Amino acid sequence: MSLLELRDVYRTHGTGAAAVHALRGIDLTVRPGELIAVMGPSGSGKSTLLNLAGGLDTPTSGRVSVEGTDLGALDRRGLARLRRRSIGYVFQDLNLLPSLTAVENVALPLELDGRGVRHARRLAVAALTEVGLADLGDRFPDDMSGGQQQRVAIARALVGERRLVLADEPTGALDSQTGEAVLRLLRDRVDAGAAAVLVTHEARHAAWADRVVFLRDGLAVDTSGPLDGPERLLQDIG
Repeated sequence: MSLLELRDVYRTHGTGAAAVHALRGIDLTVRPGELIAVMGPSGSGKSTLLNLAGGLDTPTSGRVSVEGTDLGALDRRGLARLRRRSIGYVFQDLNLLPSLTAVENVALPLELDGRGVRHARRLAVAALTEVGLADLGDRFPDDMSGGQQQRVAIARALVGERRLVLADEPTGALDSQTGEAVLRLLRDRVDAGAAAVLVTHEARHAAWADRVVFLRDGLAVDTSGPLDGPERLLQDIG
């Protein structure tokens, strides 16, 4: 069974002459063990696609499903429950809570889902250790560098048993060495049976993916395998 499916998905903002067609007829299937990279110019629909996949937005038409569940059939509470249990999201603007420490930020989705505080914090510490922040769990976001905050956000997305990871430019604030380490973590999670969708502008990051989907003006204009994808997509961009 696929972990993520988008079927003939459209997303339009506004109406009439002011309408913006963010996505137009997108079809995408992501199965366990697959890492999909999404590339394209600014405004091509990449972040919109992730927001729909994560249940943070609703399509104008079409169907989005996660682990066989139609997101359009869920109420607000059901969507929140599915996101906590099934979807890890790395936001471009991180969305860390400044009043919580790193370990508290990472543990929060588990605690909201009913996990005991001690168990949730133990899993959070393990996730922070995975991203190289074992010693910074007690720090608040404002006391951390941008790269450290980025890794906290990634740990929050990977914590627990969620099997679908959605990442919007997850290496944007990281140096090249740390960025590669983060992509290795994402790749390892996928190889263990999860699935991931990675939005990136970097061909070298897209090279970690099993498939590369290129968007332009809300349309999927190319889908490539891991070997020929980034090079050909860069030609398309040019």
